[in-house]
Amino acid sequence: MTDPERMISYTFAEGSLDTTITWRLEPEGNGTRLFLEHAGFDLDSPMGKAAFDGMGRGWPARRYRSRTRRYVISQATMDHTLTARLASGKYLLVTSYRRNGSPVSTPVWVVQDGTALGVWTTADSWKVKRIRHRADVLVGPCDLRGNPTGEQVPATAEICDQTVTARYRALIARKYGLIGRLTLLGSRLRRGLTGTVGIRISLTE
Repeated sequence: MTDPERMISYTFAEGSLDTTITWRLEPEGNGTRLFLEHAGFDLDSPMGKAAFDGMGRGWPARRYRSRTRRYVISQATMDHTLTARLASGKYLLVTSYRRNGSPVSTPVWVVQDGTALGVWTTADSWKVKRIRHRADVLVGPCDLRGNPTGEQVPATAEICDQTVTARYRALIARKYGLIGRLTLLGSRLRRGLTGTVGIRISLTE
C-alpha cells in the first residue's frame, strides 16, 4: 500500500496472472474522482495475453461502481478514525491565520465532539478573533510546547455558543481529571462562564 489516504495497490491473482491493481483518489472540484489502473500483464504468456485481451475495454461498469461505493465508505471511516486519534491526544496544535495570511499555531487541550473536535479557550483570545475572520485552520498532534508530533491537516473552525461551550468544559473535566477541573475553576473565578468559548473543528473532507 502507498499513501494510504489516497492510494492503495495490491497484487491481483498472485501465482497465476500476477498483475497489479491500483486505486487512486484525486480531488476534483467539490468532490473526488476514483481512478483504477490494472497493470503488469505478461503479453508473452498465453494466460497474460488472454487476460489482457479480455480486459482490454476495462473493468465492467457495474463492478467499478460497486468498488467506488466501498472505497468511499472506507474513506469516511478513515476520516472518523483520524478525528478520534487527534481527540485522544493530550494536545492539539491549531494553526489559524492573521489578516495578512501569516499562520499562528497554538497548542490547546482537545476533546471529541461526535465527528468533530472540541477546543476550549478564552473568549477574547487572538485565535478566536482570527477564526471569526477566517474559519479555515490546520490541526494536528503536538506536545506541550506546540512542537508538531504528526501531520497537520486542513479543517474548518467555528465559535460555539454557551450551551456547546458548557458541554466542552464538562468533557475537559472528564478527560483531564484534577488538572482540568482546577483549570476550569480558576477560569470561572477570573472570567466567569461567559469569559470562555468552545471552538468546534471539523476536518476538511
